[in-house]
Amino acid sequence: MWILLAVCSALGLGFYDIMKKLSVRGNNVPTVLLLNTLFGTLLMSPVIAGCLLQGSVGLGGFITGHLQIALKAVIVLSSWVLGYFAIKHLPLTIQGPINASRPVIVLVGALLVFGERLNLLQWCGILLGFASLYFISRIGAKEGFSVRSSRWLWMSIGATCLGAVSALYDKYLLKSYEPLEVQAWYSLYQFLLMSVVVLVLKRTGHFGGRFQWRWTIVGISLFLTAADLAYFYALSLPGSMISVVSMIRRGSVMVSFFYGVIILRERHVRAKLVDLALLAVSLALLIIGSE
Repeated sequence: MWILLAVCSALGLGFYDIMKKLSVRGNNVPTVLLLNTLFGTLLMSPVIAGCLLQGSVGLGGFITGHLQIALKAVIVLSSWVLGYFAIKHLPLTIQGPINASRPVIVLVGALLVFGERLNLLQWCGILLGFASLYFISRIGAKEGFSVRSSRWLWMSIGATCLGAVSALYDKYLLKSYEPLEVQAWYSLYQFLLMSVVVLVLKRTGHFGGRFQWRWTIVGISLFLTAADLAYFYALSLPGSMISVVSMIRRGSVMVSFFYGVIILRERHVRAKLVDLALLAVSLALLIIGSE
């Protein structure tokens, strides 16, 4: 069951990436991100309202729980800020596979922190994932996004690393708290934090360009909320492995990749298809090895 939930989460993340690209292209990134956190909070507000009506603040009623969720909000929001600027300037067919490298870091953390062990098929899947990362780095250099010179590439890498830290932290949090409560309260804290960030940017004159409303901004929150619901429930199920769930979720790159090729007509399609094929095989091996 947790494998199926992880696959559903991956599909949601793929459309989430497309909505992000359409929303931030030529637009004001901080405002888009603020609205995303606002709509995400509104979608999860019934959970918060339910806790308050019962005379509880949720998370077991402990202040420690809220501090832990606030820390998650800081980690995720930092990843989002870097990721939103990266996706604004990088091709989807470059940014997507970079984001797909997150399981590499998650795998190391899962082995060291949670003592997870992979079987032969799962290890083969991870190794093919490594190969996929190598190829996409070569393709990125051809398109002018070198690791040595592109700050957008480094922002994408930074967002990926913070996303991996968040994934490992999720596994820890879901041992103590209900998935819906974790998602609801961290959405609220994200909105509050982003409101402060936007206020500071405006007062310091670093707010950026003009903002244009697009309905795809609502799509960001809808697809992300659906993807996170499936993700949190997958991690909360007995026997779920964060290293495998994280890798399957990176299959979202296939959705955004084909959008970048077919709709945005991005370059070096053949080479990128080879890289995508490696990633697809690696995901298939992980799924088969987990059954």
